[in-house]
Amino acid sequence: MASTIGSLGAAEAVLKPFATAINRPQPERLEVSIHPDDLLAAVRALVDESWGYLSAIVGLDRPGQPVTQGESQAEGAIDVLYLFCSGAAVVTLRITLPYSQAAIPTISGITPTAMLYEWELREMLGVEVIGLRVTGHLILADDWPAGVYPLRKSFTGFNQPVAGAEGA
Repeated sequence: MASTIGSLGAAEAVLKPFATAINRPQPERLEVSIHPDDLLAAVRALVDESWGYLSAIVGLDRPGQPVTQGESQAEGAIDVLYLFCSGAAVVTLRITLPYSQAAIPTISGITPTAMLYEWELREMLGVEVIGLRVTGHLILADDWPAGVYPLRKSFTGFNQPVAGAEGA
């Protein structure tokens, strides 16, 4: 436990210049909120310090909620979480992107394992990953409609049966 706390302390020191908020939800976890413009520098700082490895990139859809009755709905956002692990310690970099500005730079030039996670983020949640060199679909069918993102909470499915599906 002491080495985990020390490891997180080192990560916190490296990330503090980029942080808009720092949280320790559990003893072995550190969550650092950063601005999208600081993503590359923050990831580079962790990598330069040899702090762990990228274990996942996760997108969370947070649709906008009405402010008060009769007002228009507030714009939703997508949180992009970059999880780095070192032993039992986990550092999460959190970026919040409004729907209207859902774009981030690729980190695959710094940590190549990010490519598949970023590809999934683009395809399933509609986050533009600037500089990502792959095209086409990773998970969805090649004829999947553009602009339809199945992991967005607004996605309700299709009203027509899928050709070849049982019972169609």
